Amino acid sequence: MVAFKMGMKEQDGGAAVPSSKKMVFAYYVTGHGFGHATRVAEVVSHLILAGHDVHVVTAAPEFVFTNEVHSPRLFFRKVVLECGAVQSDALTVDPLATLAKYTEETVKPRASILAKEAEWLKSINADLVISDVVSTACRVATDIGIPSVCVANFSWDIIYLDYVLAAGPDSRSIVWQIAEDYSRCNFLIRLPGYCPMPAFRNVIDVPLVVRRLYKSKKEVREELRIADNVKLVILNFGGQPSELKLKEEFLPSGWLCLVCGASDTQDLPVNFKKLPKNVYTPDIIAASDCMIGKLGYGSVSEALAYKCPFVFVHRENFNEEPFLRKMLENYQGGIEMSRNDLLSGHWKPYLERAMSLKPCYEESINGGEVAAQILQEIALGKTHAWDKRSEAKGSCDAAVPEYQIRRAIGQEEISIPEWYSKAGNQFGC
Repeated sequence: MVAFKMGMKEQDGGAAVPSSKKMVFAYYVTGHGFGHATRVAEVVSHLILAGHDVHVVTAAPEFVFTNEVHSPRLFFRKVVLECGAVQSDALTVDPLATLAKYTEETVKPRASILAKEAEWLKSINADLVISDVVSTACRVATDIGIPSVCVANFSWDIIYLDYVLAAGPDSRSIVWQIAEDYSRCNFLIRLPGYCPMPAFRNVIDVPLVVRRLYKSKKEVREELRIADNVKLVILNFGGQPSELKLKEEFLPSGWLCLVCGASDTQDLPVNFKKLPKNVYTPDIIAASDCMIGKLGYGSVSEALAYKCPFVFVHRENFNEEPFLRKMLENYQGGIEMSRNDLLSGHWKPYLERAMSLKPCYEESINGGEVAAQILQEIALGKTHAWDKRSEAKGSCDAAVPEYQIRRAIGQEEISIPEWYSKAGNQFGC
């Protein structure tokens, strides 16, 4: 028997339509942050409700998935196939360290990785490989004749593009290889707030993938013993440890801050409250008056879906951010706080301004259900319906140079380099 927590909103529908054939899905998930794992958990829940087995391959903590899904059809395999971005703290990415680690963990052992994953996929009789957004998974699937699909709002070739520009031309082969691997997948299921992803040939757009709520605002406050007249802010950096030196004077009178990622030894002032490491953050976000954190898909999608004003702090060297920021600001959902003001505790004006925001995201948030249905149909070979909705893109696409990547809003724009747009020659396209 499959057991799930209850609380799915009726307007968000149920699972993918049950199939008469039970299928096996292998879902590769980057261990970078929590945003990838949380949205994967939502898609996985619908696949399992539709009667399928799902094997999750990731370095992310299991509790991120088991918070939503309790089922004998959900399997975990702890494997690191790529490092994502190396961060020294929640807001600092080290480009050169990232490329060095990726080279050691993914480039050098590539042959053994491909062989091992191929053997494992055959052993579980996988019907479809899904990736968010582990590029080598797409290559392995092609090698053994299994279809593959990526579900994402960004791809690592675009994130690493800046790092390669900083490191020099000798590192270009990293981006080329990642893009070539992505180009082998059958479809990209593209999420709102997406970056340019020219490596993918066929694209299907879906609504926001957001974890559902299980508790009301009243229930959350009662469990945490927070009075109705207390203003609540959640400090949430998406799986990165919160190591700020928090002080009581950071908050205006009448405010309480709920802290995600605090260490067990970290002492907090009386107006700050430590949350458990496995806390189900959507319920907390929906019960809060605003949130402070960095821009990542999980935080932005849940803030928009549940109309929680977002006070965000810029993270350097991560090309996903400008596109999420644009979406957040389009729906009047966020304001930027400087890093200096975050660290020095100059929070009051931002909290006051956040209270004046009126987030207005009214689009559908059932992307998990929609994505699961598409994945099921692709696994069954029913791709014709999606071919008509897909949009051809690829590393050989002449339109690639039209894309612009912004480092920060209102600042320098960077075109995708010519060497990347011509990478199709390297792929034999």
